[in-house]
Amino acid sequence: MMLESILGIEPETAREQRIRPLQDVWLRPRRVFRELAAQPIGRIDFLLGAAQGMVSWLALSRTQNAGATAGVAEILGKGLCIGSLFGIVSMYMMAEVYTRLGKRVGGAATRSQVIHVLAYGGLPMAMSLGIWVLAALLAGEATFMQEQRPDVESFVALLLRAQFIAYVLLLIWSVVLQVMGFSEMQALATRKAFGVWVLGQLIVLLAALFLAVLVATLSPGT
Repeated sequence: MMLESILGIEPETAREQRIRPLQDVWLRPRRVFRELAAQPIGRIDFLLGAAQGMVSWLALSRTQNAGATAGVAEILGKGLCIGSLFGIVSMYMMAEVYTRLGKRVGGAATRSQVIHVLAYGGLPMAMSLGIWVLAALLAGEATFMQEQRPDVESFVALLLRAQFIAYVLLLIWSVVLQVMGFSEMQALATRKAFGVWVLGQLIVLLAALFLAVLVATLSPGT
């Protein structure tokens, strides 16, 4: 033990106990969130929030058939500028919603703890950004079209199908991690934490729809 200290070698137990949040959150989320509970919000939280916002922007671009009217560079550029900013802002908005909901049901998580859950719990979704970019580079504008042209190559069609399946699976895994994170941080049963997650999503969705209707009503020429 003394020799290990002199040589600067970590004991095996210390190496096993050390947590690497970005790697361990995939399979040991509760342990990671316990480790993050006392830590302040850091740049990793912002980067993960920005990446999730970019993915949301790219997914929205596909539903709006943006590939039919805009090029890949333009869509990716807007995703970087607008999507990343949207991701950070929406992360703070959702953190406020979930913090208040948690207190209503007896939870005790702070806002920074909720942000950790949203950021690190959404890591699989953030990682899908690489898949989106790769698909855009290989398939071009077809990546951001909801309905493909009849003459699209079979390779491109197969690639986009695989990309969409991977995105959905990573999105589902993000939901699982966030629910487990809320369960751990709020000290709630998993079923109750899932209910809080669903309710928070509904509140944010209704707020977004109300804001969209309000903007459309107040816009000139409507």
